[in-house]
Amino acid sequence: MRELMLAALDGDAAAYRRLLAELTRYLRPWFARRLSPSHASHAEDLVQETLLALHSKRLTYDRSRPFTAWLHAVAHHKFVDHVRRHAIRPTVPLADDAPIFAIDDSAHAADRRDVDAVLAEVPERTADLIRQTRIEGASVAEAAARHGMSETAAKVSIHRGLKSLMSKFAGSRK
Repeated sequence: MRELMLAALDGDAAAYRRLLAELTRYLRPWFARRLSPSHASHAEDLVQETLLALHSKRLTYDRSRPFTAWLHAVAHHKFVDHVRRHAIRPTVPLADDAPIFAIDDSAHAADRRDVDAVLAEVPERTADLIRQTRIEGASVAEAAARHGMSETAAKVSIHRGLKSLMSKFAGSRK
């Protein structure tokens, strides 16, 4: 291929066409060996990108150096650029990722302690109703049913508990 490249650089159009044909036949399997089976279809794109790069940079080829070393350097850079551009990363399927990706809610521990301290100021059932409806997102009907009380009684208990907490903590700010 070196002789074809030298002839092409000297202006031989037929040698340049033969060089491009040989490079195409050489580069297809070269890229195919480096790509995973799921990305094998990218080989032809890489061949074309490499041929374009060789064409545009052909005047930088040092005639005293081996051609294949220069070719491999250009092809390697095109391959690396392609991998980066397509963010091709090896992946490992995870059968059960729950133990690996546990939720870290340690940042909210102080918030939970504060809420628990505040709710300790009201009766236990009222605190639980407030926690279920205001923090955990349960409806008043669901929270009332869990405590065996009517929805109206639960609303009154929540209202009085929150009012009591507001008056206790509003007074402590003064």
